Amino acid sequence: MSAALLAAAPELAATALRTVREEFPNGLYVHYRSPGDAPARPRDRHPAFYGSYDWHSSVEMHWVLLRLLRLAPDAVPAAEIRAVFDEHWTAEAIAAEVAYFAGSPGAERPYGWAWALTLVEEAVSWASSPDATDDVRRWAAVLQPLADHFLGALQRWLPAATYPVRSGLHPNSAFGLLMSLPAARRAGVDALLTGTALRWFAADADAPLRWEPSGSDFLSPSLVEAVLMTAVLPDPSDWLARFLPSLQLTPAVVSDAADGQTAHLHGLNLSRAWCLRRLADVLPAARETLLASAAEHAAAAMPHVSGSDYMVEHWLAAYALLYLDPAY
Repeated sequence: MSAALLAAAPELAATALRTVREEFPNGLYVHYRSPGDAPARPRDRHPAFYGSYDWHSSVEMHWVLLRLLRLAPDAVPAAEIRAVFDEHWTAEAIAAEVAYFAGSPGAERPYGWAWALTLVEEAVSWASSPDATDDVRRWAAVLQPLADHFLGALQRWLPAATYPVRSGLHPNSAFGLLMSLPAARRAGVDALLTGTALRWFAADADAPLRWEPSGSDFLSPSLVEAVLMTAVLPDPSDWLARFLPSLQLTPAVVSDAADGQTAHLHGLNLSRAWCLRRLADVLPAARETLLASAAEHAAAAMPHVSGSDYMVEHWLAAYALLYLDPAY
């Protein structure tokens, strides 16, 4: 574990602990089929993941807490985190979450699906390790139906998805595949994800980095695609040389953090930093330049992880942790 991650852990955990229990404000989406379809309050629909403004952000921030509890239990309020998990992750609550997505098959696709798979994979991988405790094994077992559901959903959806989504927002296809891969590999269904990535992206060239960012991006479509291909190609060097002839980037400027869409650009800076760090591992000739650019992007966003506007705080810690954690 890096010293930077250990130093950041208390703040990241405090922010995540606060937001996963904040039910309001909430951007709950309602697809009406008939009168009365809207729940009285968000936690009536999502008893496990009702906080952090929206469902996927709640899942992300629960992952932050779980990952930090595993990596740095002495640097975070471990007892409080465990209590939150025991409160939120019951068999009944997870069954209600699965039931909702079974009845709304396109909801949160693929972004929320990928984060749910990332959360469950963290729990399952910890539960199978020698240092797992009874509560970790219990959490993994309780969460497993989420992974079963979303892996099945991917297997139904991907064969019919002719084209990828290349935006820098939640529908981004490359990010969805990238974050879903570890869980898919554990379940033995990763060939579908790998094949889909190759079908969508293998012929790509000349990434249009000069067009990035759009005004509300929190992902770089080009960089996320590049990182995905490093995860699915045995030797990505030729593909990367064709796709990324240049990596000249400057951090995005966030003019209004209270605007939920503009605030996404803080996430863009951190997700770029994460991608640049990962690309540095497979582009040794450009390693120092990429790491310097990653650090510059991270420095622009890290001060805003907490103590800023709630439209930033309810999710940004997840991208800070992706950047700081060398295992991701």
